[in-house]
Amino acid sequence: MSGTNYANAVGAVRAMESSLLSRNDIDQLIAARTNADLQAMLASKKNTDTPQNTLQQVWELIQNYAPDCEELKILLYRNDFHNLKAVIKAMIHNRDPKLYYIEPSNVSIDELKEAVSKKEYDILPVYMRETAAQAYKLVTETLDGQLSDMLIDKACLEAMKKSADELGNGFMQEYAKLIADCADIKTAYRSCLMKKTLPFIEKALCGCGKIDREDLARAAAEGTDTLFAYLENTSFSDGAALLKSSPAQFEKWCDDIITEHAESARMTAFGIEPLAAYFIAKEAEIKDIRILTVCKESGTDNDTITERMRKLYV
Repeated sequence: MSGTNYANAVGAVRAMESSLLSRNDIDQLIAARTNADLQAMLASKKNTDTPQNTLQQVWELIQNYAPDCEELKILLYRNDFHNLKAVIKAMIHNRDPKLYYIEPSNVSIDELKEAVSKKEYDILPVYMRETAAQAYKLVTETLDGQLSDMLIDKACLEAMKKSADELGNGFMQEYAKLIADCADIKTAYRSCLMKKTLPFIEKALCGCGKIDREDLARAAAEGTDTLFAYLENTSFSDGAALLKSSPAQFEKWCDDIITEHAESARMTAFGIEPLAAYFIAKEAEIKDIRILTVCKESGTDNDTITERMRKLYV
């Protein structure tokens, strides 16, 4: 579809953006004394005309407007590959993969189970067929779940980048690069702490973003000091400063730069960008609500909760 064919969808999304939680809304929710108070306040803020309280509902709504948009499907690749890991592990340990299944996704749990159990990988989307076959073969031959997970995680990032490039949408290309860079930095940092060798780190990193894989791997192999010194000279220097003291704050920073990227779609009148941005915005909002709920249940103080809140789209 051409960009102008999404005009109606963009108009609908613009109207729904008004129901997104504001910073003031979040501040009021943080001030709730108990989780019961929090849930009551959330219920009062729900717009019955736009019932999108889960990402699955948000995705179904977007699909109603753009059912055949391949670019938007890239937003769900991480869920697809997570679910692949869940199915493989569940089969190995004789568990129900539905316990670990994440929605929304492009591929159903039944499709994944059938593909892996019968080794009929052609029923899967092209972007994950080879990975599914390789990962299952690897884990059954080596019983090394960590190695299988690493293969799947890397393949996911590569698939996002490849699909975005093939479809030629600049917004999704930048999205894929940001996701890849954040993931590579986290992998490099964990490799430092685990004192992994240079060959292992090079194999683990995808290098699909803006950060050079070989430079990042060499820095990580030399230790955390060298890694942080390298990152300080990249566009991820602010995030690296947070990673030094708190991996959780770095995780938040990564989420925030994705939201900032979504904000670039504000001035777009046509195309899929506003639809993708709305999904990303709801993803951040729902994550904030989940964090708020957990924090209220555990009695976390309000200042700590505020520090954990993700950036909002509005």
